[in-house]
Amino acid sequence: MTVILRIRTLVSLARPAVLLLVLLSATAGLAAAGVAGDPALTTPVAVAATGFILFAVTVNDLADEAVDRVNLPGAPGRPLVSGRADRREMTLVAVVAAAVALAAAAFIGAGAVAVVAVGLVFALAYSLPPVRLCGRGALASLLLPAGFVAVPFLLGLAAGGAPLAGRNAVLLAGLYIGFIGRILLKDFRDVVGDRLFGKRTFLVRHGREATCRISAACWIAGTATLAATRGLSLTVAAAEATMLAVVLVLLHRLSRDLGPRRDERIISALAILGRGMVLVVVAQLAVVDAGRSAAFAAALAVALTTITLGDARAMLRYGPVVRLRVPDGNPAPALTERHDRRCLTHYAAERMR
Repeated sequence: MTVILRIRTLVSLARPAVLLLVLLSATAGLAAAGVAGDPALTTPVAVAATGFILFAVTVNDLADEAVDRVNLPGAPGRPLVSGRADRREMTLVAVVAAAVALAAAAFIGAGAVAVVAVGLVFALAYSLPPVRLCGRGALASLLLPAGFVAVPFLLGLAAGGAPLAGRNAVLLAGLYIGFIGRILLKDFRDVVGDRLFGKRTFLVRHGREATCRISAACWIAGTATLAATRGLSLTVAAAEATMLAVVLVLLHRLSRDLGPRRDERIISALAILGRGMVLVVVAQLAVVDAGRSAAFAAALAVALTTITLGDARAMLRYGPVVRLRVPDGNPAPALTERHDRRCLTHYAAERMR
């Protein structure tokens, strides 16, 4: 495998959209601690958060290889399934990512090292037996934000020496609850394979309508909590409420099954809105910390909201576009078929134990 191919495979493995969300959560922690503008602190936090999430997704890909072969055949973000990496290479990536995350956290302090270490253990428990939290329905949706939101946010707080109390605790709670509403929706893409392999997600257990209702409740509760965070302006609260209204309309549409392509567009638009809602809050905290005027902060919130709504509208109209292209490196069809049979045989044996 060439160096360029390895780099592009690694980028696809990191899931750019997921990585952006994690870095936004880290930035929220940095902004809450008042150090979002300090490169000496933001750099190790970004490296530690990136290493952590790369470890988590790699371990999950290793654990869910058979399921992903049904749900995501040939997806560029799943190099193990597409044949662009084998299990040994993926294991090496996980080990190196964990080491990088811990090393970067050491530059921040002992508290950051503890946060990353707990996060790595959680990632293992989430994906691997005997615990395997990802197969435990609603519990998985309640706990997954600990990796995507809490770990990077706490890293940001640790970098600034800020405690998880008062406004910071409310901010984390709002981000956490809102993310539960978003993570419930990822199972729409994977529902076929999850049912086939007995992965009892909330969607599999309770169906489309109930999933959308619980998701809506979490979006509402998370947004209300964010809006109540001390230091956020009325403009930010109005921006959050505007985007929440659009979210609720889209969730109502998603509650009716009109095909996977429509589902994909709606869920992708919801992801854009979720990131936009976090970005508006982070921007507000950052500009206030930088000493900018209230008028500037309000204008920035309006601009970010307008851009977010425009991107969500474009997603609904045109659908997602995959820009990352990984050079073709698929194994021979016969090898792929043998590997598929081996994965299914292994899964069947595990289920019979």
